[in-house]
Formats: sequence, C-alpha cells, structure tokens
Amino acid sequence: MSLAVESKPDVDHQTTYFRCISGCSARHSIFDVIYTCPTCGSLLEVYHEREPLKKKNAYQWQQLFDSRASTSKWPFGSGVWGMREWVVPSLADENVVSMFEGNTNLFWAERLGAQLGVPDLWIKLCGNSHTGSFKDLGMTVLVSVVKQMMAQGSSVKAVACASTGDTSAALAAYAAYAGIPAVIFLPAGKVSTAQLIQPVANGAHVLALDTDFDGCMKIVQEVTKDNSIYLANSMNSLRIEGQKTVGIEMVRQFEWEVPDWIIIPVGNLGNISALYKGFKLMMDLGLINRMPRLVAAQTERANPFYTAYKNGFAEKVSVTAQDTLANAIRIGDPVSYAKAVKAVQETNGIVEQASENELAEASASADLTGMFTCPHTGVALAVLKKLIDRGEISPKDKTVVISTAHGLKFTDFKVGYHESTLEGIDSKHANPAVHLPADANAVKDEIARRLEQHNG
Repeated sequence: MSLAVESKPDVDHQTTYFRCISGCSARHSIFDVIYTCPTCGSLLEVYHEREPLKKKNAYQWQQLFDSRASTSKWPFGSGVWGMREWVVPSLADENVVSMFEGNTNLFWAERLGAQLGVPDLWIKLCGNSHTGSFKDLGMTVLVSVVKQMMAQGSSVKAVACASTGDTSAALAAYAAYAGIPAVIFLPAGKVSTAQLIQPVANGAHVLALDTDFDGCMKIVQEVTKDNSIYLANSMNSLRIEGQKTVGIEMVRQFEWEVPDWIIIPVGNLGNISALYKGFKLMMDLGLINRMPRLVAAQTERANPFYTAYKNGFAEKVSVTAQDTLANAIRIGDPVSYAKAVKAVQETNGIVEQASENELAEASASADLTGMFTCPHTGVALAVLKKLIDRGEISPKDKTVVISTAHGLKFTDFKVGYHESTLEGIDSKHANPAVHLPADANAVKDEIARRLEQHNG
C-alpha cells in the first residue's frame, strides 16, 4: 500500500459542523461530545456548507472521486475517505482509522431480475466489507473523529453502542484498530453466534443485557451522559456521514447515472437517512439532476415506520418489537425517525413491510440465483416483489436493493430454513444435504433423480 497522501483538502473545519435538524441557529464543532440539540432536543446533523464545495464544478468532483476509487493511496482508496472533502475534511491524516472499507460491488442480479420481471435489477453488496456489514462505513468516520478528539485532550476514554449485532462488530473492530476501548450492549439471546463472537474476538467489553435493543439503547444513553464514554449509535450524526457514501458510490459505479428505485431494509432508520443525505449533496452540487425513489423495508414484527407511513406520518409511532428472523432490524422505537420521514417524503418514497415467511422465501429464492443473502436483505427483496406485483416498479426501471450484511453472519437462519426447523416458515426451497452409503450406484441413482427433478 502506498502511504503517499494528496494535498490537504481545501475545505476547512469552519464549513463543516453539527447543526440541529429542526432549524435552530446554533452550531457545534463535530469534535464536541454532543448528540442532540441542547436547545430543543432534536437530532443533529453534520452540515457541509455548499459554497466552499462549489469551488469545484460537478465534473471536477466526479473526476476526483473516480481517480481515487479502489486505489492504494492512503486514505483515499477507502470508499469513504475517497470522498473526504464531503465527509470530515478537517480530520488529520494520522487520525484516519480506515480498513479501506466501501468500494463494494454492485451485483447484476440477472437471473433473479428475469424471474421477477425487472431485468435491470442490481444488489449493492454492502456485506462485502471488513466486518461483513454496511456499518463499517459509519464507524470509520466516528472512530476517526474520536481518535482526533482524544489526541486533542478530550475527556473521552472509550466508545460504546447498543446493538443487535452488526453495529457492535463494526465498532469493536475499528476501536481495536485505533487502540480505543469499546463497550458493547447486546440484548441477551437475540443476536446470532457469528455476530456475538465478532466483538468478543476484537477485545470489546461485551455486556449481554436481559432486554431488547430498545432497552439496551436506553441504558447506553444513560451510561454515556458523563461524556467519558462516547455514544456510537446512529443518533450520532457522524455515522451518517460514512453511510451516506453508499449512494454516492453507487451512482459513481453507474457512471453517474441515478437509479430509479433503491430499496433498503430499515430498523433504527439511520441508513435511509444517510442515503438521502448523500443524494441531496450530489443534487446541490450538480452531480445529478434527479433523486431516486427510496423504499424503506420493514418486517411486520418490527414495523413502527411502516405504521407511521400508513398514517401519513401524522406522528411518530413506537411499538414493542417482536422476535423476527431479521433480528438486526428488531427495533420498535427508531431514533432517526424525523430524518427518515424527510428522506421518504422528499424522494416520493414508499414504506412497505414483509412477513417472516415472505422474507425467508425471498432470501432463499435469491440464493438459488447465486447470492447468499442475510434475512434483512430478504426483507428488502420481499418488498421488491410486492412493489413489482403492484405495478409500482416497472420492467424498465433501474432498481437497486441494498444488501446490508453478509449471509455468513446468519448461518443459523440458513441452516434452519433448509432443515425446515424455522417456526412458521414453509421452506418451499429447502435443500438439505442427503446422506448416502459410500456406494457408487446409490450415488448415481440419487444424482439421476435430482437432475430429473431439476429439469422437470
């Protein structure tokens, strides 16, 4: 890897800061320990003043980002830090904590798209990242900022998060890389073994609590009040800055063409908020001239955003989230609600839900065309099918489903499906291994039977 660096970004820290999403006039440094507006209690956002960024025209930004993509030049080869000027321009080189996250592939789902009647179907495989989920994109930013805060003498001594799995893995890995202690709050018995072992292996202080994610979230907010432990959940706007690069990267991969639809599974609602933020910035700087329609996909067993959408977003809805195969989005009181409402409304978006059986069958169907999908991607794929069946998505539309995590993190879900042991799941595509005697004739007979079934 080349350690050569480009010249310092020509956008200073005075033009990038926290501001209240409700319109309060106060500004706060992104290096302050602050998560919500001290005046009204609303969430904050990292805001980038547009005029300094307009010193480059749209074509110059496109050329710059294209030239950095997937290179070995530190830190610009990262899918996040290749867009450094749009993320945290004032971060010192030595404080960037990166594992060259991002630059994940767009998979042309040719066979699945043909089966569903949408040939221009793509899957953004965000699980092809260091810890196996899109959460790496936000954590590289948050942990880098914390490293700089600590270098500047901040009272912060550790980072912490509540998690249903993927967030904890990303925080633990990036904190370990930076040499910063991490404290993880998990709902006991509600995460997969693969998700649990990741923060354990990375040396985080893992606390399994007898509650659900929402209960863990309340406790981590209490624990982080004294500012010695830094909150790393998505209510922290720094996470959004990294996650917004998914949309920008996607458009760059399409040679700066905007897809018609983007479907993403949602829980705490930071991811769809981030998608919108990235597209809005590209619009403001003239890199694109239209927005995609954003679709938030929820499971029926944890559907507060869907319920609010059906009520016209008249008020925020909270529910008691039930057990679901899509455990990473088992969230009943989403923190980033207000941001997500804006994302849906400003893009003429949709919120839809999927049942347990629908998400399991959608995941299995996709796997039969060469993918290996997590249950949350199954939620998005099930919603995709519903929108196609309703005629919302047409055969000519360029459609992207965001796969948020790698299927290998959810092997219990896969095994249960194919062994037909998942409660309430029909397992129409179950394909269990067949045990045979070590006899060539028995093997030949079984192969012949299976090929006949396949061709029939």
